[in-house]
Amino acid sequence: MSADLPPEDDNPHLDRPLRSFGRIKARPIKPRQAALMDTLLPAIAVPDPKAGPLDPKAMMPEATEVWLEIGFGGGEHMAAQAATRPDALVIGCEPFLNGVASALRHVEEGGLKNVRIHADDARDVVDALPDASVDRVLILFPDPWHKARHNKRRLLQDETAQAFARILKPSGTLRFVTDWLDYAEWALERLERTPGLERIGAADQDWFVPPADHVVTRYEEKKLGDTTPVFLEFRRV
Repeated sequence: MSADLPPEDDNPHLDRPLRSFGRIKARPIKPRQAALMDTLLPAIAVPDPKAGPLDPKAMMPEATEVWLEIGFGGGEHMAAQAATRPDALVIGCEPFLNGVASALRHVEEGGLKNVRIHADDARDVVDALPDASVDRVLILFPDPWHKARHNKRRLLQDETAQAFARILKPSGTLRFVTDWLDYAEWALERLERTPGLERIGAADQDWFVPPADHVVTRYEEKKLGDTTPVFLEFRRV
């Protein structure tokens, strides 16, 4: 999923975190989806997280839970989950504009009123969310960054794992899914050593068994990785 980045992105003197994602646009966006980018997106966009703290209650006052999906791809999984729980505020983050455009179509077709979208880096949203404000964090098939020198770009780092633990409510859950075995091992190592997180299930539990509410997407069906999907589930203690 990753792609070549501009040379300045590796400049150690720039005061910003390294990008954990590749390209932000590929093929031209279809006219209908482009129209939704102009009309629907502004109506359901997450307030600018760089402008100050985010208040989930202000986004959807009647929400009984707050879910955060990081890297929603084409939005199929996010829309399906939001449809099953219209009482939950589902915040989706995705910097790939073609994916955002696709997700907007799913939101419109499903008549979903509980989705809010941040069309940029999820880390800005995480940083702006209050402590213990999120019930679920969902991270599905993030860019794997295979080369050892690029591992520092992986979304799942010690710092981000600690940030996820910070925003999760007590007993809140984190789901990490990847179809690359080395990334699964990398993520497991970091999540297990994060204070405040504990793995759900036994250590020898089959990590290839999807949770009951998992939604298979077209991306997953392409089987682009080197393993069947690995599912890691953690709880905030």
